[in-house]
Amino acid sequence: MTLAFFTISALDLLSSLVPNTTPEERAAYIDWIYSCQIPSGGFRASPSHDLSAVKDGSAQWDPANVPATYFALATLLILGDDLNRVRRKETLKWLRCMQRDDGSFGETLVNGKIEGGMDTRFGYCATCVRYILRGKREGRDPTSEEQDIDVDALVECLRKAETYDGGMSEMPFHEAHAGFTYCAIAALHFIDRFPWPICSQPSEGQRAFNKMPLRKEDIVSTTSSEQQGGRKTCGLTSPNLTIHWLASRLTATISIEDEEDTYADETDTPETCHDAHSFVHTANFPTSMGETSEKSRPSSHFALDWVGFNGRCNKVADTCYAFWVGAGLTLMNASRVVHPTPVRRYLLEQTAHIVGGFGKLPGDPPDVYHSYLGLAALSLLETAAQAAHESPREGLRKPMEERELKALDACMCVSIEAKSRLYAIWQRWGVHDGKDRDGGG
Repeated sequence: MTLAFFTISALDLLSSLVPNTTPEERAAYIDWIYSCQIPSGGFRASPSHDLSAVKDGSAQWDPANVPATYFALATLLILGDDLNRVRRKETLKWLRCMQRDDGSFGETLVNGKIEGGMDTRFGYCATCVRYILRGKREGRDPTSEEQDIDVDALVECLRKAETYDGGMSEMPFHEAHAGFTYCAIAALHFIDRFPWPICSQPSEGQRAFNKMPLRKEDIVSTTSSEQQGGRKTCGLTSPNLTIHWLASRLTATISIEDEEDTYADETDTPETCHDAHSFVHTANFPTSMGETSEKSRPSSHFALDWVGFNGRCNKVADTCYAFWVGAGLTLMNASRVVHPTPVRRYLLEQTAHIVGGFGKLPGDPPDVYHSYLGLAALSLLETAAQAAHESPREGLRKPMEERELKALDACMCVSIEAKSRLYAIWQRWGVHDGKDRDGGG
């Protein structure tokens, strides 16, 4: 299911899905996804896991999967399905069973036991499934008559994973990671628990509240996101620190060779060869032509022509983090803190492969995961460049029709066009919150 999402959504971003597939083929894709639906709610990851023909004990080997359910629903939206065949009530009930007492979500439910990881990736997928099927309103859903997940417990779980430097980790006291940070930020948008808008100055009360440690009395249970009379716990204690941590993931270390310190004195930089210490430095023996050439050198280091993002401190840049970090900054209304041109050049001139697609690092073969997130990052960079009134081709050595990329919703990681189909579906279901307030697109 994951591979299907990356492939179909990439074609959608490239505006190539409809021109290169027939209506019959797209209908077959939709039928394939529904063949993975579990009668008790949720979707399995692959038809090969379908053991319905086995009479005894098949349920424990064929459980619904939280990430697969997110990918299935998102792909159905991309394909233009109306979600009429989705077992909505059953899926919402199953999703509630996937939440642990500490607020985290697992991956599968086997014999009543939640299995799988507990980090923010599963919280992100779970909240996106909830968002697609019922919007942001908290409490019992009147359209499906199903109880809600424990939103307050999830917020507390996410806050416990915050690190001293502003990032988010997989669990308390672990190292901050860009992927986990993005998943936490997006999950908070899905449940409408994101802090005050970063673009505006908070009041003294808001500023003090966002710096306060989580206390039991801060958690207020409500039955609706519209209900007033008690403050709700926001999921980030210091949003500006989180922005700083995300922006600090920018790095000119874009290849494995850039990580090496051959002289053992930390003097190597991405703009020098790593055996340059043995070179004869011509600046010590200048000629008239050499002096002229030196004076004509640009003032900026050429290494900054290509800048990527890493996922953790002191790591090499990676294609996928151009999305994880870029989307996180976009959701925090802070994409302006990063100049988009060097990042676009890094993607298009360093990790884009000659046969198509993107690899993890410069020179790596392309794969579906990095190819999709590379396109997603380019779409966000295109939007950022337009917002800054820059040419999308500024600084590019090779022409690239980035304008053909559809605008991306940074929260759902699908095109805004695909996400917009939700509003008509919500109207048919009677779901409140037909307008998005999260700023994700």
